[in-house]
Amino acid sequence: MINVDKLRGKIAEKRTSQAKLAEKLDITPKTFYEKMKRGVFNNLEIEILVKELEIKNPLEIFFTK
Repeated sequence: MINVDKLRGKIAEKRTSQAKLAEKLDITPKTFYEKMKRGVFNNLEIEILVKELEIKNPLEIFFTK
């Protein structure tokens, strides 16, 4: 399960938007919002988010209980 609050914090820290990240993931903003709501991204999407948001410790965001 994803720690959505920490992910939102990283998005804000990088001064980007969920819509811009959706574009990078090649999905619609609506799909991105739904994935955030459910807390589920696939491996490729996680890799892109880690790179785009320069996440140093992805485990604390993407692999929480």
